[in-house]
Amino acid sequence: MNGPVFLIILARSLRAVADGVVSVAMPLHLLRLGHGPFEVGLLATATLLGSAALTLTVGWWSARLHMRSVLMAGCALMIATGIAFASIDALWFLLIAGAIGTLNPSIGDTSLFLPMEQARLADLVPAENRTAIFARYSLFATLAGAGGTLAAALPDRFGWPLAPMFLIYAVVGVGMAIIYARLLLPAADRAIPTTVRAGLSPASRRPILILSSLFCLDALGGGFVLQSLLAIWLFDRFGLSVTQATQTLFVMTLLGGLSQLAAPWVANRIGLVNTMVFTHLPANLFLLAAPFAPTIEIALGLLFLRSALSSMDVAPRTALVMSLVPPEERAAASSVTAVPRSLAAAAAPAIAGWLMAASPFGWFVVVGAGLKALYDVLLLIVGRRLARERGGTDFG
Repeated sequence: MNGPVFLIILARSLRAVADGVVSVAMPLHLLRLGHGPFEVGLLATATLLGSAALTLTVGWWSARLHMRSVLMAGCALMIATGIAFASIDALWFLLIAGAIGTLNPSIGDTSLFLPMEQARLADLVPAENRTAIFARYSLFATLAGAGGTLAAALPDRFGWPLAPMFLIYAVVGVGMAIIYARLLLPAADRAIPTTVRAGLSPASRRPILILSSLFCLDALGGGFVLQSLLAIWLFDRFGLSVTQATQTLFVMTLLGGLSQLAAPWVANRIGLVNTMVFTHLPANLFLLAAPFAPTIEIALGLLFLRSALSSMDVAPRTALVMSLVPPEERAAASSVTAVPRSLAAAAAPAIAGWLMAASPFGWFVVVGAGLKALYDVLLLIVGRRLARERGGTDFG
């Protein structure tokens, strides 16, 4: 792993720690302020919508932007977001700060940093190593996010107020700015010719938009089962304490992260799309069964089984997108596939919060898992069709 690759993975991991903290601290903070699940879902929707708009703008115009400048501006926004959430309690202000800031209600990244980092990683490694590098990129972030999730239980354990936990988010923004300042990006920071077009070329547009539409379906389902919403469900349905819930989320995140180590090995043998489908579909069936579990032990067992498989599609998905476009379009392709996912996911938390307020059963989990399983089936069909069009390339 060379120096620039290490620095990118380090920055992503630090960001995941902050995301892990706020994914639990944010709903607990709102609950302690006297709000309910609907308000938690509403704030999650606001943060996802804001991140989506910013990420799409940055990714689409990435070919005409200086990467380091964009990343440093993102760090400044991240610092401001953390300070805002730590200092002001008014719901209307939190909604505005969530919409224009970088806060993430889950440890899965939806920020403006993502397309820039993924495009740069694809430039730094040969095609045959991309799945392995993206697996490490996701793995270290997942493990770091799990640690952040555990750290979110410290206020409950020691009787500390929750609001200062958001300062961790601001401190991480400072750390990322230091890393990006050390990250030499000569190719990204040179003068951009005015002839370079923004967005995607006609040849790239069709396969990327097809995949993006499918990823939206998956993200819509995922928006129903965000970390923050699962935490509230575990509190209400099974009476778990904050510490127990964070420990459960930590184990789930750890299982998901470690499973990504197997993704490159599997993808090299059965192809990228097959790896995505035949690990993701069983995971969603386990998730679908969890609300019907009669005991906490069975429910947690199903959630752990789901977690052990659900993240193995992450690295192959990124490698697939990067393989379909030329280097100058990679950041745009990353944002076009990631941002609609965020927009689709943004509609779900408020609905999930309403379902949780209406019934403790876990209908939001059933809806989310069903949508994600449908995505798996459609991806298998579309992926094989794209493979035939590309002469039988092994990604299908």
